[in-house]
Amino acid sequence: MLKKRIIPCLDIRDGRTVKGVNFVDIRDAGDPVELARLYAEQGADELVFLDITATIEKRKTLARLVERISRAIDIPFMVGGGIATTADVELLLQAGADKVSVNSAAVKNPALISQLAEAFGSQCVVLAIDTDVVDGRWKVFTHGGRQPTALDTLAWAREAWQRGAGEIMLTAIPNDGTRDGFAVELTARVVDTVGIPVIASGGAGTIHHFYDVFKKGRADAALAASIFHFGEIAIPELKKYLQTKKVAIRCV
Repeated sequence: MLKKRIIPCLDIRDGRTVKGVNFVDIRDAGDPVELARLYAEQGADELVFLDITATIEKRKTLARLVERISRAIDIPFMVGGGIATTADVELLLQAGADKVSVNSAAVKNPALISQLAEAFGSQCVVLAIDTDVVDGRWKVFTHGGRQPTALDTLAWAREAWQRGAGEIMLTAIPNDGTRDGFAVELTARVVDTVGIPVIASGGAGTIHHFYDVFKKGRADAALAASIFHFGEIAIPELKKYLQTKKVAIRCV
């Protein structure tokens, strides 16, 4: 059995780590390099770096900052934000990323998923899905959760898997930053739809929420930000709890 992963997320704006609620009300959360180093030391299984305004500002991801972070850690490192071409991915891999996540550019050009998978391998390509409920159905949103699309979330996850994505990073916008728990039912539906790992994102507030998304949502990994950034839950504490609940987790 593959062990579940705990993944801190660094949402980056203007070179700083930030965090909001429902993708708005952004506040500063600290220096990304120092946070990255801390999480690696605490036993995080992976680290995610998301340049949250790169697409909106129509610019590329902050490659120099990616390089600084990669030098500070020794765990797998995923980078997303403003990625639209194979050249973008090459630059980030050279800067130290292990894999990349694509969202808005893949919605605009679904063939990008296949192109990246062919060029770098499926293990390098993560489809990030930001989703919210529209007229009773989960729909895909782009541009940092600002622009709705007509894409059905489950159908888009399935298509991405078929096109060669190696993983899905699923963020439920209504849950994001609320600390009320992950979208467990939605996560389970996506897990049932695809044959690749699913990272659950959005809503972590207690250690029990991680247990729920692993057991009921059957997520392969759980991503969180503010509860780690502001010291509310320490990764060693979280992992010890999950071990007592018989969740397969990597030891600290």
